[in-house]
Amino acid sequence: MRRAMARVFPLLLLGMTFAGAQAEDRPNFSGTWKANMSKSDFGRGPAPEARLDRITHADPNLKDTITQRNQQGEITYDMNYSTDGKETSNTVRGNQFKSTVHWDAAELVIESIGTLGGHVTLKDRWSLSADGKTLTIQRHAARTFGSTEQKIVFDKQ
Repeated sequence: MRRAMARVFPLLLLGMTFAGAQAEDRPNFSGTWKANMSKSDFGRGPAPEARLDRITHADPNLKDTITQRNQQGEITYDMNYSTDGKETSNTVRGNQFKSTVHWDAAELVIESIGTLGGHVTLKDRWSLSADGKTLTIQRHAARTFGSTEQKIVFDKQ
């Protein structure tokens, strides 16, 4: 029994160390982020005139309060996610979205399905620069009438 424990114990320690190191590699996205419109590419989607995200991130909870301004005016809405894979629901301009979130190494992947002028699926990949001052969201948006790629680059305020 002691021999078996002597062989298993180091493996358990290694597993716990790896799990701890993996969690430490995950960035915290908390902060106020202003979209850098000159570095962003909204593809075929309409580009807002300005966007500001206020993110509160305490795993597994992530809240993104988004304020966007365009020709029709300014809108603010909250997106609440769970980074542990549990499905969440959010409403944007009266449209319901269901999202699941998971980590892919140091990137956060948010997959959403909803309606916004028709059926839409979104796949966002969030990444943080090494210095923590730039947040990049790579988005694939698929709608009934086609798909587009977007890249939104944010500077930490």
